[in-house]
Amino acid sequence: MRIAFAGTPAFAATALQALLGAGFEVCLVLCQPDRPAGRGQQLQPAAVKRLALQRSIPVFTPSSLRTDRAGPQAEQALQALAAAAPDVLVVAAYGLILPEAVLAMPRGLAVGNATVGAINIHASLLPRWRGAAPVVRAIEAGDRQTGITIMQMDAGLDTGPILLMEAIDIGPEVTAGTLTEELAQLGGRLMVTALRDIGQGRLQARPQPADGVVYARKVEKREAWIDWNESAERLAARVRAFDPFPGACSSIGGHTIKIWRAHVLGVPPAAGGSSAIVPGAVHCVGAEGIVVACGQGFLCLTQLQRAGGRRLQAREFLAGIPIAAGARWLTLESAPHGR
Repeated sequence: MRIAFAGTPAFAATALQALLGAGFEVCLVLCQPDRPAGRGQQLQPAAVKRLALQRSIPVFTPSSLRTDRAGPQAEQALQALAAAAPDVLVVAAYGLILPEAVLAMPRGLAVGNATVGAINIHASLLPRWRGAAPVVRAIEAGDRQTGITIMQMDAGLDTGPILLMEAIDIGPEVTAGTLTEELAQLGGRLMVTALRDIGQGRLQARPQPADGVVYARKVEKREAWIDWNESAERLAARVRAFDPFPGACSSIGGHTIKIWRAHVLGVPPAAGGSSAIVPGAVHCVGAEGIVVACGQGFLCLTQLQRAGGRRLQAREFLAGIPIAAGARWLTLESAPHGR
């Protein structure tokens, strides 16, 4: 079985490593172009490209697979894909739209009475959370479960038939970063299983249910700003959902602060002289953290980061930026959106 692979970040590299480790022949890799990264903003190859180069697999990095947009780069990649003559194209977090002509290039694998040319590893239990940011949106929404769907690709947005699916629980302390790592391992394992089962004629495709369709829109930086009028439960979920990107943030005393860890307090401790129950108001400060009033309930901030600094536990953070009871974190309406 000859496999072409399309993917970009570490999530996809984990799947590629699983395929290679299982002995599959990967004949060609498609990846997004190098991007600036780090303090020096030097161009850095994505995780999939690094792995492909380490394993001496031909890798192509067009900015688009449409020749009217990427010109010679796209044409070169498409010609190479056609010449490689893969049986199947495996896709994982590629980040670029695959034209129908690309989906039709592989020779295809027989699944029941159908032929499957392109297979995607999607980080949700489809049809819930189709789209760009399924991990973030699942945590943000307070979902108790998510998982991996191995699906046949078609012209729609994550609408193809399901080949294989497995669920996992979303723990109360899980962040988007840790959950993505867990799902990456599961995705690689399930893709290996799916390809083996297809090769042995043991897999059947089934249409996605018509009910339960939810779309996971792309995460934007402006979403990072906390609206303290929301409930503490909602905000705690958003803090976890936006770790590591874009990082939940708010401002206090002229400082823009990232909030990396926070939990809901059912009954807050004594206010230490301040009884203000105003969204964004600091109710009290102690060894446990900074307790802030929300639209409903209280949120205890336990890990924070000032601009240019590192993540610190609340006690260390407060040594550098003292915050007293009664101080106000800015609400969404007054936050500096341009930052």
